[in-house]
Amino acid sequence: MKKKIAALVIASVGAVPVLVAHPVAQDSAKQDMKDAGHNTKEATKKAGKGIAKGTKKGAKATAKGTKKGVNKAAEATENGADKVKDKTD
Repeated sequence: MKKKIAALVIASVGAVPVLVAHPVAQDSAKQDMKDAGHNTKEATKKAGKGIAKGTKKGAKATAKGTKKGVNKAAEATENGADKVKDKTD
């Protein structure tokens, strides 16, 4: 009888770490998933800011190039008008 009780005590004591470790492992996995979600969120925000910066830079460059092209075309038109005026005088 003593052997059965001793075996039961040893088995129950051996089961305690398993019962305690199981919820800890679940909490760890849950926290890992939360951390992964947070990291994904931060990476997405960072990428969005980079895209916004690139878009603004591209828009400014396009505006600058357009303005330069319009001014160049106006100057060419003015020169052409002067040539026609000289021919008609």
